[in-house]
Amino acid sequence: MATAPGWPVSLSSGDVGVRPLRLRDTVAWVEVRQANEAWLAPWEGAPARLGPPTASWAERHTAGVFAVMLRQLRAEARGGRCLPFAVTWQGRFVGQVTVSGIVRGAFDSAAVGYWVDGRHAGRGIVPTALGLVVDHCFGPVGLHRIEANVRPENTASRRVVEKLGFREEALHLRYLHIDGAWRDHVGYALTDDRPNPSLRPTP
Repeated sequence: MATAPGWPVSLSSGDVGVRPLRLRDTVAWVEVRQANEAWLAPWEGAPARLGPPTASWAERHTAGVFAVMLRQLRAEARGGRCLPFAVTWQGRFVGQVTVSGIVRGAFDSAAVGYWVDGRHAGRGIVPTALGLVVDHCFGPVGLHRIEANVRPENTASRRVVEKLGFREEALHLRYLHIDGAWRDHVGYALTDDRPNPSLRPTP
């Protein structure tokens, strides 16, 4: 049973929906990921350590890989450290939004990552899906801060977070190993600055 506040949950706005990633997404996930190597590979991290040759894109996106990933994400969700959402467009799987690294206590913070099938880009799917998730995180999940880290060159992704009100806070040098090198990232964050009812003075 999930123990994270506000999880599991399904949310929607028009044709866009977010819901927990599930095993039935296997075939769609494999098809979408394998079809989007040119669209997604330049922006996604890959191991940098010496060792056996890095697996190809196709080898990293099989049904077996999805099963392992889903098992890990579900374990993190049960521990309250992750919210793994599938993104849907008219009921069809088209991407993911993952809230990860949830830390409670005085921090109440997490990081968010997202991707969408390039064949559905330009329809406002990611801003809508991410907006649904952010609102939910600042509501039932009870987070105060959400971070997003984006490569400076990724103008489309930067437009998404800026459209939702994320503020640019930092430049993280050589932050993630992507596409064969350590890449800088721009750090964005959004905070829930509404008054906390539990902190309001008693009349």
